[in-house]
Amino acid sequence: MNNGRFAISVHILTLLTFAEEEWTSSEFLAGSININPVLVRKELSNLRDHGLVVSKEGKAGGSKLAKLASDILMSEVYEAVRQQDLLGKGINSPNPDCVVGRKINDHLSNLYDDAEKTLLLGLSMTSLADFSLNFS
Repeated sequence: MNNGRFAISVHILTLLTFAEEEWTSSEFLAGSININPVLVRKELSNLRDHGLVVSKEGKAGGSKLAKLASDILMSEVYEAVRQQDLLGKGINSPNPDCVVGRKINDHLSNLYDDAEKTLLLGLSMTSLADFSLNFS
């Protein structure tokens, strides 16, 4: 994953952790992240689809965590925003007659899968509540 969605989503969820039961507006979240509220609403929609936040429309609306921060693992956040392979895929078609070329993509795929499994394992050891302790 080589985009900023994970960082944006973690920022949103961390802010919602501190808001506890209060409804937090996308404008407030956007102000903290320093991005357009439309981008925040897009991420909130995705987080809602993955059961991490709930939202309410209207003047008194906003978003809040769908469950306790201690029950949200950072690996869940990663899975929610994952759009592509961690390290990407090769874009070329190697020479099948070459000793390396004929198997490089298979071996790279295995390497990438192992790296992503390691990342997910590491992220699964930290909850949103644990991460939020960095700010208190």
